[in-house]
Amino acid sequence: MEKSKFLLSNTTNNEDASVFKLTDDIAIVQTLDFITPVVDDPFVFGQIAAANSLSDVFAMGAKPLNALNIVGFDSCHFSSEILAEILAGGKSKVVECGAEIVGGHSIETPEMYYGLSVTGKVHPNKFWSNNTSKIGDLLILTKPLGMGILSTAIKGDMLSLDEIKEAIFHMTQLNFYALAALKGLKVNACTDVTGFGLLGHASEMLNDEISISFYKDKIPILNEAVKCANLGLIPGGAYRNLEFVKKFTNTKPDIVLCDPQTSGGLLIAVSQKDAKTALTNLKNAGYENSQIIGEAVPKKEFDIYI
Repeated sequence: MEKSKFLLSNTTNNEDASVFKLTDDIAIVQTLDFITPVVDDPFVFGQIAAANSLSDVFAMGAKPLNALNIVGFDSCHFSSEILAEILAGGKSKVVECGAEIVGGHSIETPEMYYGLSVTGKVHPNKFWSNNTSKIGDLLILTKPLGMGILSTAIKGDMLSLDEIKEAIFHMTQLNFYALAALKGLKVNACTDVTGFGLLGHASEMLNDEISISFYKDKIPILNEAVKCANLGLIPGGAYRNLEFVKKFTNTKPDIVLCDPQTSGGLLIAVSQKDAKTALTNLKNAGYENSQIIGEAVPKKEFDIYI
């Protein structure tokens, strides 16, 4: 089937969201996502789920305009006040990035879930794809890894209050502020790190010209996540991710590099000349754990080197 001249994103390479051209100056960006609870607090769960859903729009370099709630709720076992708190948490994050909640849909389900369908906008010639890295680009990760492992530990009541607060801080932090931090700099590609883990999403950034070489010691990982991983508190998704990525890495990866993130950071391919400025700007924008963690190198035997 011939590709529509208005559809600017590629449907075959796992783009974070769709990009559809309306005019020479405006394209709409659309995505949807939802998750099951990762914390007990309904307001915070709403914030995390919304931040996770919104992230796909930010990963395209776009600004959200509005969002629709997607809700599965068990009203037999939970009160309407719980649902109201979830929706309030989600709305707080939508409003934070200048967008609006314009409606939504809910159904009765035995397992609770919440998320958003988000519409954003971007210039048709200025959105970020995930597989357009160029040789020599440096890769910046804006949030530390370990959120999937810590979510598992939270469910097992294995974390202290301070450790839970640290995990919540990162999961509720919007990737929105990276847009202004990177304005005017040469961003060649971007994706957000979520359910497929760092290496799974890095594989989406590959193309025929490049392999990716990671600086293993530079990858930010939450200390408590390492401790929990050593105790075996590892989500099943991490093992599935490991099975997928080990086929194209030069060595068997550490499981933390395959940890499925909830509302993880952006993985950004920036030109070498702009990378230092980008890193400084990101840290100043609140992403204090941002690090240059690798580079795009000429195509080699393996797709990803660790």
